[in-house]
Amino acid sequence: MQELFPLARGLLLGVTIGFVRPTLQLPIGPTLAIVLELHATVVTREFKTGRGYLLVDIPLVASATVIGCLFVRHLRPAIWRSHQ
Repeated sequence: MQELFPLARGLLLGVTIGFVRPTLQLPIGPTLAIVLELHATVVTREFKTGRGYLLVDIPLVASATVIGCLFVRHLRPAIWRSHQ
């Protein structure tokens, strides 16, 4: 259950980053992924158990961010076509 929080944060970040200009996605995306991962580790109190959870949560948030961003890139042309 605790791993759903970083996954949800990564998906939300990916959807948000998907609407940002492509030139800004690369500098903003990884920075926010690390910040959100640290926040998720603190909120779920995994940091009290060990710092190894950071190594698990970083790829989890990053992969969810990529999935969210790809989802928006795939969905955005369909949204634009429906409004024209």
